[in-house]
Order: sequence, then structure tokens, then C-alpha cells
Amino acid sequence: MDLDDSHFELRLAECEADLHAAQRLRYDVFVEELGGGGEMVDHADRREADGFDPHFDHLMLLDNRRPAEDRVVGVYRVMREEAAARAGQFYSEDEYDLTPLRASGRRLLELGRSCLHRDYRGGTAMMHLWAGLADYIAEHRIEVLFGVASFHGTDPAPLAGPLSLLHHRHLAPPGLRPVARPEGYQRMDLIAEADLDRPAAIRATPALIKAYLRLGGCVGQGAFIDRAFNCIDVCLVLDVAHIPEKQGALYRRGAQT
Repeated sequence: MDLDDSHFELRLAECEADLHAAQRLRYDVFVEELGGGGEMVDHADRREADGFDPHFDHLMLLDNRRPAEDRVVGVYRVMREEAAARAGQFYSEDEYDLTPLRASGRRLLELGRSCLHRDYRGGTAMMHLWAGLADYIAEHRIEVLFGVASFHGTDPAPLAGPLSLLHHRHLAPPGLRPVARPEGYQRMDLIAEADLDRPAAIRATPALIKAYLRLGGCVGQGAFIDRAFNCIDVCLVLDVAHIPEKQGALYRRGAQT
């Protein structure tokens, strides 16, 4: 592994060209790799886009060793309440009733479209994105993070183990518990807790979801089947005040470098 990370640059998108570069990485991951789609996907220009993009801030990780047109290797889009008000809603509200979060009086930040170029998975790239996110959270005094994260495929049967594990062990407290909307609702308690093969369920859980769980994250009530993106979503919620100090320091460590 290359231990010299000085070639990485982390910043917010500053112009339309930056946004298009982020959308092209999203196309590679969400459309080509995972079979997703959507009304605003631009196949000719290879961009995965939606109507919420103008309202999000787009955190980008660049590798400056790569050609200029191909430098974006990681993205995360984030939206504060002020931007959601301009957009008319949070992105997640198409899938989840966020009334408990909105009623909490806490400063909210929605996360989404997190992805890495395939050549950068399993290394330090995700740590850099998390460090940038930590800076953003501190700057805007964010108290609660939330957003949907996905399991590939729309058949819940193969996902019964991890969905049940999330329901039984990681359900959000009532005051911070979004509920999946009826039109895509999928119950998550598919296997009784006593019958769960917990190690197998953990192995079947995507890495991003496990990262949130290590930070103290939890999930909303019910999953949501998103057929347009060929996935089953869960709503992750993370109370910043409850992040364990050891794990929080790990994800913040790049913020001071």
C-alpha cells in the first residue's frame, strides 16, 4: 500500500465542471457497477445526476497523480436543513418519513451518494473522505447525520440475515427513528433474533453500513425497496454526540494533516 497520501486533495465542488466530474464517478459506480438508473442519468456524458444535486454540497477526493479529467476518486454529497428547505425536502424523504428527526430540534445533515473508484477501495481513501466529513460537521455544528445506504438487489430473501440483524440489534431510538414509506416498505425482522447466524449476517452487510455501526449508528424502521436503483435501502442515523471517542478519533485523524 502507498503510505504517502500527499497526492490526495480533499475539497468541496466549486463549479459545474467539478460537479460533472463527481457525477461521472457516480455513474461508474451506481449505474455501470450496480445497475442503477433514473430520469436524469446522462448516458451519453456518463453522468449520474438528479434534481437534488444543485442543493447538496459535494465533497470530492482527488488523486492529483491521475489525468486531470479523471482525478476524482471519491465523492460524498451532503445537505443541511437550510438547503433542504430550498429544495423543498431532504432527498431521503421520498423513501422515509423523517418526522422524528425534524421534530428533534437537532442540527441535521443528510449524507448520500458515497462512492469510491474501484481502485481505491480497501485503502486510505475512505478515511480521507471521513476526515473531510468530520471537518464539515464541526464547521456547521451538525448534531445528527442521516441518509440511506443500500444493499444490492431488490429481493429481500438473500438479505434476510443482515436486515434482521439491523432490526434486532441496531434500531434507532423512537425520537430519532425514521419510518420507511408504505409504497416501498419492506419489513426487516425476517428472522427471529434467536435464529440469526450473526457472523454470516455481519459478513453480508456492506462495508459502509458497518462503518456507521462502528461509530454508533442505528437504522430506521423498515427498509425501502428502490427498484430504479436496483437496491434495498436502509435509513442510517448517527447522533454525533454518541460517537465513541476511540472510533471518532480514527475517522478524524486525517483532518489535522
